[in-house]
Amino acid sequence: MPLRLYDTEAAAVRDFAPLVPGAASIYLCGATVQAPPHIGHLRSGVAFDVLARWLEVGHGLDVTFVRNVTDIDDKILAKAAEAGRPWWGWAYTHEQAFTAAYDAVGVRRPTYEPRATGHVPEMVELMELLVERGHAYPAADGSGDVYFDVRSFAQYGALTHVSLDDVAPAEDADPRGKRDPRDFALWKGSKPSEPATASWPTPFGRGRPGWHLECSAMARRYLGDAFDIHAGGLDLRFPHHENEQAQSRAAGLGFASYWLHNGWVTQSGEKMSKSLGNSLLVTEVLRDTTPLALRYYLGSAHYRSNLEHSATSLAEAESAIGRVETFLRRVQPVLASRVGAAAPAPRIPPAFAAAMDDDLNVPGALAVLHDTVRAGNAALDGGHEQFAVAAANDVNAIVRTLGIDPLDPRWTGAGGAAATAQASALDVLVEAQLEARARARAEKDFAAADAIRDLLGRAGVVVQDSPGGARWSLG
Repeated sequence: MPLRLYDTEAAAVRDFAPLVPGAASIYLCGATVQAPPHIGHLRSGVAFDVLARWLEVGHGLDVTFVRNVTDIDDKILAKAAEAGRPWWGWAYTHEQAFTAAYDAVGVRRPTYEPRATGHVPEMVELMELLVERGHAYPAADGSGDVYFDVRSFAQYGALTHVSLDDVAPAEDADPRGKRDPRDFALWKGSKPSEPATASWPTPFGRGRPGWHLECSAMARRYLGDAFDIHAGGLDLRFPHHENEQAQSRAAGLGFASYWLHNGWVTQSGEKMSKSLGNSLLVTEVLRDTTPLALRYYLGSAHYRSNLEHSATSLAEAESAIGRVETFLRRVQPVLASRVGAAAPAPRIPPAFAAAMDDDLNVPGALAVLHDTVRAGNAALDGGHEQFAVAAANDVNAIVRTLGIDPLDPRWTGAGGAAATAQASALDVLVEAQLEARARARAEKDFAAADAIRDLLGRAGVVVQDSPGGARWSLG
């Protein structure tokens, strides 16, 4: 079946049809590296990493993935000045922190990761094209600012379905040189209060790029005049993505065919952000949570839904991934004993594929995963090894596609080692209790045997007797 995705511009779910057969191109608005990342920043990285994996695994497409770095803007300059550091050093420090955070939760490195400051020539070229076509103008006051003329482009508002009459004045630059307060800055003339290193020469004067221009130019540089998917957070739809689309299409570019936006990570219904003071820094969260559990948690809600964070959120993710790992470890001896035997052919379970093709319905896909784990445990408990092996095959296909394979060596050393040690310790403790129970049963001390079973049950360990002996799973 076709992959169907909710396109913001169409305001509807559409069949995905790539521009180039056998390939797919994605541009994701990455970090503005003004401060260390909190877990809300990782939501888009995880969501669209899953999309890229599914395009490859589920649809056999060769994916080109671009995630940019905004390393020059007002906030970076202000925070660097406050800290007494060079703006470029401040930006690079936090860029490294974002890279480490993405790596920690298994977000694959993009095909290209351009920095805004490395693509000023492309930005100037695009800006000149807009001026030539009558969609942009240099400020008449000689400030060096260049603005996009929103009234010159009849399709302005097409992405987010806003009327120009309802658009508030753009606050990205001083309105003194604007023809219309709603015009937005393509270029910001240099100011005496700003470092000389934060400006570049243009035919309109020295200055630095506006945020919207940066992304349009970098997307064009790496993906061409038209590409498949532009992705980013819900908060970027307006004005950032609306302005990106307007300036690119006004320049005669096809730009993005599909627009995908992920929801926020919220606390008490509010968007996680520095300004609200409710951020959870990734470095702090990973002191108490494994990276795998954090990835699972961030990807567990539908990408378009907000993900509410609570004190129990990460513990629930730890438990969920623990159940998957327990099954995969339980089935390993069965797999080892069947060396040379015919194994089921690797496959993507149809129910999982149907969920993923339904606008990347990861909650539905996870439901298939946990149903399969339960079925696999039941097969083990009943001595039905062939069914257990088939379930393990399906589970492996699912967790590898979602990037949450608990047995993947990549998690070792990044919290995975601790998780493995915990699992091994649990195995030892439970097996010791089961041996004691077996001895009690052999001695016909059924009261003691039942007491051990009840103790394990209260700890969340389900014990089932089978002809081959007692088997256990996490309930």
